[in-house]
Amino acid sequence: MANLITLARMALVIPFVAAFLANAPWNMTAALVIFVVAALTDFIDGRVARARGETSALGAALDPIADKLLIAAALILLARNGVIAGVGVIAVIIIVLREILVSGLREALAAAGQSLAVTSLAKWKTTAQLVAAGAMLAAAPTGIIGEALRPAASAALWIAAILTLWTGADYSLRAAALLKGARA
Repeated sequence: MANLITLARMALVIPFVAAFLANAPWNMTAALVIFVVAALTDFIDGRVARARGETSALGAALDPIADKLLIAAALILLARNGVIAGVGVIAVIIIVLREILVSGLREALAAAGQSLAVTSLAKWKTTAQLVAAGAMLAAAPTGIIGEALRPAASAALWIAAILTLWTGADYSLRAAALLKGARA
């Protein structure tokens, strides 16, 4: 059940993108609703897995992938249409590149028979990313709140980027130590 919820989050990326790109006055509201539903599944799937004793290697692999797909799609589209612009694009780059780096490190660790548990700070990082992307969607010119929310949404994006950089550095250092130890 939990894995189906995670797969649903991944599948929701498609209608999210379609709504975002629709040339209609309702597009950002629809995109935000789909994004929020998808983001909520991130919290639901873990609770369901633990409550039903359904934790699995597949679920542990799919969950961060689903998060990365949703967040990357939102941030890239927001940068594409100019809601995130200027130095804000640096925050998007930090987030996307960290996620690619950590995915590569996870692969290297798995190949070496190692893994790293997700930290509490990394969970907060994901929450911050979801909140920031949702706030930016609401702050889009046709979003439900509009550009008045842009300063707060931009601040949330930078908080997410800082947490992303911090957790990426932590993960990289811990992974490097494990990989170095695996070679010895």
